[in-house]
Amino acid sequence: MKILVTGGAGFIGTNYVYHHLSQKPEDEIVVLDALTYAGNRANLEDAEASGLRFVQGRIEDREAVYALFEAEKFDAVMHFAAETHVDRSIEAAEVFLTTNILGTHVLLDAARDHGVARFHHVSTDEVYGDLGFDSTDKFTEESRIKPSNPYSASKAASDLLALSYHRTFGLAVTVSRCSNNYGPYQDLEKLIPSFISKAAAGEKLPLYGTGKNVRDWIYVTDHCDALMIILERGKPGETYNIGGDNDQCNIDITKLILREFGQPESLIEYVEDRKGHDQRYSMGYDKLKAAFNWEPKTSFEEGMRNTIDWYKPRSPLQKGLQK
Repeated sequence: MKILVTGGAGFIGTNYVYHHLSQKPEDEIVVLDALTYAGNRANLEDAEASGLRFVQGRIEDREAVYALFEAEKFDAVMHFAAETHVDRSIEAAEVFLTTNILGTHVLLDAARDHGVARFHHVSTDEVYGDLGFDSTDKFTEESRIKPSNPYSASKAASDLLALSYHRTFGLAVTVSRCSNNYGPYQDLEKLIPSFISKAAAGEKLPLYGTGKNVRDWIYVTDHCDALMIILERGKPGETYNIGGDNDQCNIDITKLILREFGQPESLIEYVEDRKGHDQRYSMGYDKLKAAFNWEPKTSFEEGMRNTIDWYKPRSPLQKGLQK
């Protein structure tokens, strides 16, 4: 099978490429990535050495995307490419709308017009909005779509657009919505790698609000495992939630990282809360478990140990971290 992985030089995309090739080395993968601040081609050095083809370009560039589809004759698309940083979307939303909505539209058109057999759209739990501190509920695939910021609104729009291409054109589209990922290759703007870097250097760790905001965390390889299953066996037209079964307060994660580096909690610096900051996310994945017997395998303790070891300056695996 020949697969296009958009955004394959980013955090989850990079991990997906290596996970997929480890499970199905006979498959061909082509990566299309714009190499924005969150993408790093060096992440893929080993994969390129083994035959992966890398193409630099933007998914909203219709002429370039159509030429790539015409040349490669893809069997499937795994669509990760997106602008994802909430704070950046609050400051400047236009690029999020362009990449996440218009770029997805171009890819869907190209897949439809070139007979692609499977199209998987990777989304986020953030499209569901906020459960609230007092809630004990979990998001399900039937939860109301209620995004809280320009980033999550752009992802919600792209989800619905992708699903419409199944209904209207018969394109074999699936959508997944995943909880917060952590692990190797993540950009240093994100909470866990940012705080690991700052704790290692003895710097202040700026924590939004009270730090009580709750997220469900999943180790990135477990997410990639679920994605492979959905790409191969998911029912077209369906949405699947992917969760880590691991709800954690930001303050608890911050303190864990400080302990790992032997640093005092006095390094925590409480800063003005993010505008519209969602209080709590929690993902139910009963549908995925019932359909494919999938559940996360990596404990938070094991995943954080792996992640901290990877980001430590002495780690030999850090070569692909940043440009």
